[in-house]
Amino acid sequence: MIEKVIERLKNTKSLLVITGAGISAESGIPTFRGADGLWQNYRAEELATPWAFERDPVTVWKWYDWRRGIISKAEPNKGHIAIKGFEERFENFFLITQNVDGLHARTGIKNMVEIHGNLWRVRCSKENKTFMLLDHPLREIPPLCDCGNILRPDVVWFGESIPYEYLEKAYSAINSCDTLIVAGTSGVVYPVASFPQMVKDNGGFVIEVNIEATPISQIADISLFGASGDILPSLLKGLAG
Repeated sequence: MIEKVIERLKNTKSLLVITGAGISAESGIPTFRGADGLWQNYRAEELATPWAFERDPVTVWKWYDWRRGIISKAEPNKGHIAIKGFEERFENFFLITQNVDGLHARTGIKNMVEIHGNLWRVRCSKENKTFMLLDHPLREIPPLCDCGNILRPDVVWFGESIPYEYLEKAYSAINSCDTLIVAGTSGVVYPVASFPQMVKDNGGFVIEVNIEATPISQIADISLFGASGDILPSLLKGLAG
């Protein structure tokens, strides 16, 4: 099965990769929906909303400070590094990641959109300006902008729309790719969950890499089950062979 995928990749002109929480889980970052996603009697979905932030920004920021602490100890794994290798190999390459941990960026990857934002980046709740805030632990909770207003994580919360410019980049990549690798995503968070079907509708070839079957398995041309940190480097090595 993996030989067939390698053969497909050797004949690929434009490669799109989509990643989800599963790839970062291999770096020790808890998945958003797993048991490890729980924190102090809260569900992640209850904290990652604009209403929770408006009601109790201190609690929301304590949660994000806790998450930043976990992520600060993590390193890009072999899966992240292999995806950077794909970028170097393919002239036409793009990555759409649902992850907000910044691990892909740390590999030096350039052709990418972090479609749900980046939790190391903050946005002023009044002026809307954004900048990176790498302090951990945070010096103050909630952190304040120079203008005196509360900063918020520059991530897309439940109930918010993905910024138009992010979607524009994603749709452009979907419409131009002939092969998609979708790795470590549950296939249930929209609109990203619809992207593999869009690639299929455009005549593209969909390769799934995951530790278990997902809704994407039903439409994938090939599903490779296992750790992305094992499978993706094997695919990259096969391309070089």
